[in-house]
Amino acid sequence: MTEAAAIGNATARTLTFSPRDPGVFFYEDRQWNSPFQRQSHEFLEDGARILDDQTFFFYYATGITPAMTSPPVGAGSIYEVGAKDVNGDYLNGSKIYSVTLPGPVPAKNFWSFMIYSGQTRSILATDQKSGGVDSNSPDIVANEDGSYTVWFSQEPPEGKQGNWGQTLPGKSFNVLLRLYGPLEPWFDKSCKPGDFIPVE
Repeated sequence: MTEAAAIGNATARTLTFSPRDPGVFFYEDRQWNSPFQRQSHEFLEDGARILDDQTFFFYYATGITPAMTSPPVGAGSIYEVGAKDVNGDYLNGSKIYSVTLPGPVPAKNFWSFMIYSGQTRSILATDQKSGGVDSNSPDIVANEDGSYTVWFSQEPPEGKQGNWGQTLPGKSFNVLLRLYGPLEPWFDKSCKPGDFIPVE
């Protein structure tokens, strides 16, 4: 049983953080992915239950509603998981990354990046009380074109404190992009979130 539990855990981690099924990727040229791409809170596609999607979701999260999988425009929410950078390498808390959301961000209510531990799957425990970055923060600053660039690193880059999420050296992490009240540019894929770009 101990060996079976270890194999089950490894399988679930792989399906979650290194999925090979193209069906979980919203964009073919991005690393962001989600078990909700088939838009079924029952994880069904053409009458068949997609067990890998189900495993992905329940390993990564807990409760589920239809509003999380197939929300109408301007209501509900969408979620995308980022566990790898633009090169396909796992995110590493010892490095610095930037991510850009094109503007205007297609969220009627608000958007956020929440940082989770690759070991515990809980919010990464750091000195940053928020656990991430969101558009409701009074300190967040948009770029001149209305996009937002967010930084993930141990310390905030100079002048980027309001657009920064804290990571820990030597610790893996992943980021959940959340849009509350997603708008049409999300659904028609005219707004593409950038991948994690390693910063030298």
